[in-house]
Amino acid sequence: MRPWRLIRVREDTVTTDPWGRVDDDGTVYVRTAEGERAVGSWQAGEPEEALAYYHRKYEELAGQVQLLEQRVKGTDLPPAQAEASILKLREAVAEAHAIGDLGALQDRLGALGELVGKRREEVKAARDKARVHARDVKERIVTEAERIAEDATHWKSGGERLRQLVDEWKAAERIDRATEAGLWKRLSAARTAFAKRRKAYFSSLDEQRDAVRGTKERIVSEAETLAASTDWNATAAAYRELMHQWKTAGRASREVEDELWARFKGAQDQFFHARSAVFAERDASFAANAEIKEALLAEAGKLLPVTDARSARAALRGILERWEAAGPAPREQRDRLEGGLRKIDDAVRKAEENEWRRSNPEARARAQDTVNQLRRSIEQLEARLAKAQAAGRDKDVKETEEALTARRSWLEEAERTLAEFS
Repeated sequence: MRPWRLIRVREDTVTTDPWGRVDDDGTVYVRTAEGERAVGSWQAGEPEEALAYYHRKYEELAGQVQLLEQRVKGTDLPPAQAEASILKLREAVAEAHAIGDLGALQDRLGALGELVGKRREEVKAARDKARVHARDVKERIVTEAERIAEDATHWKSGGERLRQLVDEWKAAERIDRATEAGLWKRLSAARTAFAKRRKAYFSSLDEQRDAVRGTKERIVSEAETLAASTDWNATAAAYRELMHQWKTAGRASREVEDELWARFKGAQDQFFHARSAVFAERDASFAANAEIKEALLAEAGKLLPVTDARSARAALRGILERWEAAGPAPREQRDRLEGGLRKIDDAVRKAEENEWRRSNPEARARAQDTVNQLRRSIEQLEARLAKAQAAGRDKDVKETEEALTARRSWLEEAERTLAEFS
């Protein structure tokens, strides 16, 4: 602001620097680019005091302008609020009862308005960008929700994810009303579709579980009926079949499943515990039979290796008769004893088969014929080889030698087979 000083120009008027004056009737004027404007009246005191008073009014107004400049340039004051403050100060400056460079204040407010206008454009651009991003986010949210509604079968995690998507929707920026409404409608439809599909699934599951419950109640009823049976083999087989049915029936609700399984296992345990007790008592009475069979197994083992199949078979037949007469052995020894005797019987049978092959005249004749044919073939090949060598036919020599090698190998095998009949 330019410095000012009082100047006496004529007796009826007191003037100051170019911004204002006090007339002789006490009227105070401010000078502007449009001309003078009365800003007040001063009836008491010296004109200098009037000028000083109205200059303080100007300084207060200039301070408000400066404060607004600081807020606009130094803070994130919203453009709308800044423009409202600028307009208010413009009006205050235009109608100010003050003396000073009011035009300069209007210029500063004009520059500040341009700055706010640029900021408004920046904010609008940022808002538009944010809305585009928000639209992309919300379209992604809706797309994922629709996929969950159509495909998801993990109901707990699917429902939780839909709740998260709604939270993400609420946290995202708002977009234009029409697009927002359309996307929200799709999101709501997806949530409804998922809820309906989940409800239908669990309704179907309840029906399935009711059917499984009926099946397993029948299985348990049969198991409890068999619990007191003493038909050990048939009942054990029946329990195995019931267990297979149980496993393939599916699952009822947890409480029903646990209660029915406890009943089924209880019936099964009752039967098998009773059977084990009977078998244990029976096995104790079979201990003496096992001692007899141990001795018979040792006796049969002396037949190996078999040197005379006929006499071995006769001896084994007698052992088998005494074996059957001895009676059953305890279960824990039965497989070992029976398996040991079976191996000896297999060895004797194999010896009998070998003996039969050696004494079979038809087989011997076939073996002799094979040897004779191979010998004649070798003689013919040797004659052909001699001719090829004499004629110098290297290719024929090579082919004939290969054929001879094969025939001689076959002859060795045929002669070994024939020797087995000797």
